[in-house]
Amino acid sequence: MSTASHQPGPGNPAAPPTSGAPEQIAAIIETLGLAYGLHPAEITRIPEGTATDNYAIVDQAGRQHFGKVYRRGSNLDLELASVELSEYAADGGVATARATRTREHELIATHGRLPMSLWSYVPHTETAEGTLTGARWPAVGEAMGRLHSRLATHPAAAPVLEPGAAICDVATARDRFARLIFAFQRKPRLGEFEAWALDAARERHAVLGDVESLLAALPPLTVQVMHGDLAGPNVLLRNDDVAALVDFGPPTPGYLAWELMRLGCDPKSFQSHGVEKWLAGYTDLVLAYRDANPSAPADDLLSSVRVGCAAMLCSAFPLSAPVERPHLVDVALESYARARHAAALTILEQLPALEEVLGDALR
Repeated sequence: MSTASHQPGPGNPAAPPTSGAPEQIAAIIETLGLAYGLHPAEITRIPEGTATDNYAIVDQAGRQHFGKVYRRGSNLDLELASVELSEYAADGGVATARATRTREHELIATHGRLPMSLWSYVPHTETAEGTLTGARWPAVGEAMGRLHSRLATHPAAAPVLEPGAAICDVATARDRFARLIFAFQRKPRLGEFEAWALDAARERHAVLGDVESLLAALPPLTVQVMHGDLAGPNVLLRNDDVAALVDFGPPTPGYLAWELMRLGCDPKSFQSHGVEKWLAGYTDLVLAYRDANPSAPADDLLSSVRVGCAAMLCSAFPLSAPVERPHLVDVALESYARARHAAALTILEQLPALEEVLGDALR
């Protein structure tokens, strides 16, 4: 634990217990007072967060808040658009965390030393990463259905049909993996994860011809405004219910089928269940999604497994992390990379059978 340099004074209570960089903590305390009229009793750094520095904050009344501090160089216009998208979803009845407005009614406080946003704290939750079981599958499907139904009305872009094959650029992926393989081969020594990532990159490169065939068979699919980062860590579960969808991106159109599968094929959940149990859970998710978003075209639901498989196989991250972003490599990322790679190859191998089961359930 470290304490920020923050002296007591009139309207300036004794420094709260804190964890985090002292200078940043001091700036947060200043912004909380100036922008929100809050005096924190406790501030705790939360290690998660790749684009922001995140903090759990308890004010003097004992109320809990979640603070996101935007790093130097952040595009605050895009960050604001992300917060506004989350608020748009919440206004439509979607389970999300709510942003707290400043005294000037801003969604992002920009007048202090560090820009930050403050959010309602969602207590007693765990993420959907590796925890999709039982009744959680349809609960997540219903939450996604409500979300996509709401975002289909967003003024930034109306839903349109686009060629399904455009979900991935296989030629670009082929070149990307070739360059990644070359970069690994140039290293004088490879650690254990680097050696595995090189082998995995070679496997991905080798199956891209199969991916091309998968994509060629896809029908036109729905493109609409998406959450933007709807993966397991951004879905908060309380028991068997979805408490909140968090960390929205700016309102950018994307393939509905991909966002559905991206969350539905959470690699750790896939790995812990095995393919048969995963398919049963994913089918429950898709059926609940259809009930909550009945306007979603059947082709999007039927094609989601194929779309997700192709997208995962064309994606170089996180295999590329040791070469391009080594500071991100840790035990959690290595575990995620192995689970995602194994899931993608398993789905590719068993795709016809998986699609048949899902199609029968949806008819």
